[in-house]
Amino acid sequence: MLEQQLQAVADPTRREILKLAADEPLTSGEIAARFRMTRPAVSQHLKVLREAGLMRVRAEGTKRLYTTNRGVLLGLFEQLDDYWSLGLLRLKGAAEKRARDLRAKRGEEDT
Repeated sequence: MLEQQLQAVADPTRREILKLAADEPLTSGEIAARFRMTRPAVSQHLKVLREAGLMRVRAEGTKRLYTTNRGVLLGLFEQLDDYWSLGLLRLKGAAEKRARDLRAKRGEEDT
C-alpha cells in the first residue's frame, strides 16, 4: 500500500486534488473545473487516489463527494518522516566517524 500511495502523490495533479478536497467535500465536476483537462482524466486521478486510500467518496443523492482522507495522508507523511529522520541520523553518524578518522590520522602523522 505504501508504494501505491507514494506513486499516487508523485503526480502534481493528484497532490493538487488532495489539497482542494482537504477542507470541503467536492464533486468530480467541481474538481475538474479547476484543471485544464477532461473530466475523464480527472476521474482517473480520483480513482488512483481512492485506490491508494488517500481519498474518500460518499454518495449524497445523485452526487459523489470526494474528500481527502487526512488520516491516511498523515500516516504516509509520518512514514516518510521516519524514513528521512533515520537516513539523516545514519548520514550524521557516517560524517562524524569520517571526521574522527581524519583527526586520528592527522594525529598519527603529527607524531
